Amino acid sequence: MSENNAGSGDLFNTAAGWVLFAGIVGLGLSVLSGKFFHADKPERPETLGYVIEGVEEEGGAAAEMTMAAALNMDGVDVSAGERVFAKCAACHTVEQGGANGVGPNLYGIMGAKFGNNASFSYSNALASTDANWGWEEMNDWLDNPRGYIDGTSMGFAGLSKIEDRAALALYLNTFGSNLEVPSYVADVVEEAEAEAIAAEVNEAEAEQDVAEGASEETAEAAAG
Repeated sequence: MSENNAGSGDLFNTAAGWVLFAGIVGLGLSVLSGKFFHADKPERPETLGYVIEGVEEEGGAAAEMTMAAALNMDGVDVSAGERVFAKCAACHTVEQGGANGVGPNLYGIMGAKFGNNASFSYSNALASTDANWGWEEMNDWLDNPRGYIDGTSMGFAGLSKIEDRAALALYLNTFGSNLEVPSYVADVVEEAEAEAIAAEVNEAEAEQDVAEGASEETAEAAAG
């Protein structure tokens, strides 16, 4: 064996040699880990592992306002609802004692049970639904009747604007119902929503920290 070969062998039998060897292995693992986990080029995953409800997605539309907010909007009132009801007048009457048409007379509908008009023959789907016509129920129905109650015989496609649905509900409410209109204070609601979102973000970050800690421990164990 030559002196050079003997020197190389002695190098890896010393503490300094093992330190050098460990450094080379660690560097190699770091490079491989960076390529595998894309640490050098972080990317948004195709499928999010944790989705926060209520947060607007990138490039998406903002969430629609609540019915309570719509009911308290400027311009959403009984007069506006009367104009919207013109779309319903071909099938419904709303005055007390009014005749049924293609659809039932709607006097006293707000707050009443589904299928409350004994003189009208409702679909089995609607008649068997155990609920009352509150603000939210009316909002969901007017938005998409067939989507809300599968099997209903009502052919109306629905009202796409929540302010129209709110105004119509206010108008119907003046005919024999007079349900209390839910209050809405924007600042209080927005503050509560912001606090809820912040709490969910903190929880998501905590879970991410735990996951990253587990990954580091795994990498360290593999290096050891």
